[in-house]
Amino acid sequence: MKKLVSLLFFTVGLTGIVWAEQTTGAQTSYVYWRWISAAVAVGVACIGGGIAVGQIGAAAMGAMSENPELSGKALPYVGLAEGICLWGFLVALLILFI
Repeated sequence: MKKLVSLLFFTVGLTGIVWAEQTTGAQTSYVYWRWISAAVAVGVACIGGGIAVGQIGAAAMGAMSENPELSGKALPYVGLAEGICLWGFLVALLILFI
């Protein structure tokens, strides 16, 4: 939790630097916001995916240690949790290129 709070303060400081920077026009500021929003999309999605994989992976391993036949049913849920990170990456690509 402490790392997340420090990351939040770093992000707020970074946006302050972007606002304070001298720009030549509105287009330059718009480009900065696209990169920052893409980074936030990927970062938050990967943090959420990591938390989900940690929780689901631990539960899946516990279930498989008791009953090995559950491996085929438990492991796809871990893959679904990893898919959250891919969706964040796709959203970032949409932000940057569309």
